[in-house]
Amino acid sequence: MATVIYPSPIFGPVHSRRLGVSLGINLLPGDGKVCSFDCVYCECGFNADFKTKSPLPTREEVRTALEQRLMEMKKNGPTPDVLTFAGNGEPTIHPNFAQIIDNTLALRNTYFPNAKVSVLSNAVHITRPEVFEALSKVDNNILKLDTVDEAYIRLLDRPVARYSLPEVIERMIAFSGNCIIQTMFLKGTYLGKDVNNTTDKYVLPWIETLKKIAPRQVMIYTIDRETPNQELQKASPEELDHIKELLLAAGFSVSVSY
Repeated sequence: MATVIYPSPIFGPVHSRRLGVSLGINLLPGDGKVCSFDCVYCECGFNADFKTKSPLPTREEVRTALEQRLMEMKKNGPTPDVLTFAGNGEPTIHPNFAQIIDNTLALRNTYFPNAKVSVLSNAVHITRPEVFEALSKVDNNILKLDTVDEAYIRLLDRPVARYSLPEVIERMIAFSGNCIIQTMFLKGTYLGKDVNNTTDKYVLPWIETLKKIAPRQVMIYTIDRETPNQELQKASPEELDHIKELLLAAGFSVSVSY
């Protein structure tokens, strides 16, 4: 089982399928995984298999490491398209997430004012006012919504923190369009249950919910790396294209990563 564990607090830059030249900001330890989801498709593996022994990086450690890397990139390149909060789990878990966002925006404005600041989030913690406010400030507030079937989320995404799908959707709506929804489409089985979310059973209610959320963009994608559950399969290009056409017909801006 191959897994990807990222250095902390800064890694890359890497080339992102969706975002371009991306400098990664990992607010979790560099020796394992910390997440409020335990997705069966996560490239970082299952939570229990990669428990950390190190503390979270401090706000000051993140700021210092980020400024040093930005100074190096300013001198030697490359120019980043985006500074992306991602890595070994859920970035909004960090108790100083809001303050780190403020630091990052200030550093971005100093060194690469044309770069975007993006956060890849599972959306579990957007019910917290300080997280909601911080995400409202970034350029790309990218929130996960793999389906609007809560039983499916509990099977596939496996929340380990308190999770209420209606509350999460309500807070997504409260962004008033200032968000991007990202959705993983896949097939296969987990624990003997079919996890194909490319069918109309899952896609059509999901699109109706997207109409209420009104995101400025929808990102759909499928498995790119090896997953901890070996029975998962990529959604086909034809299936993704079909979902894309449904989204375009509903008036959404769509990006697809095959």
